[in-house]
Amino acid sequence: MNSPSPPGIDPTASRPEVTAAVTRGAVRVFRGLGYVALAEVTLPNARRADLMAISPRGELFIAEVKSSLEDFRVDRKWRDYLDYCDRFAFAVSPEFPQHELPQEPGLLVCDGFGGALVREAPLSPLAGSRRKALTIAFARLAALRASGVLAVDLEV
Repeated sequence: MNSPSPPGIDPTASRPEVTAAVTRGAVRVFRGLGYVALAEVTLPNARRADLMAISPRGELFIAEVKSSLEDFRVDRKWRDYLDYCDRFAFAVSPEFPQHELPQEPGLLVCDGFGGALVREAPLSPLAGSRRKALTIAFARLAALRASGVLAVDLEV
């Protein structure tokens, strides 16, 4: 499951470029772990998950992308995602000061080409009824996007 950390992101990259690279790498890590991911998913509590992924068994995994330490320090809403996933992790670039992140969530270290799951995200299984509602909403959102609709909201 773990692989060597990626080489990094250009230190002159802008915050949006870092976010895009980490997001792209995290999607590739998810795929390698057997998940498929959607970016920019608005949850029923109106919080927007950077990445929400689903496994073949229906396990939901949310990753919050942090492009910089400042981004992490000003955005402390990560706990608001926990009620909508079985696993939660931060996704950061190799240059991110990992010691600043809380130890409870998982950790993905990514660049634009891939990455590694360097700390396993603890499993906290969703209730069956919530899982069913979120899984159906995830599938519907994916279908809308596949048909060309620029949708972001999970309709639960």
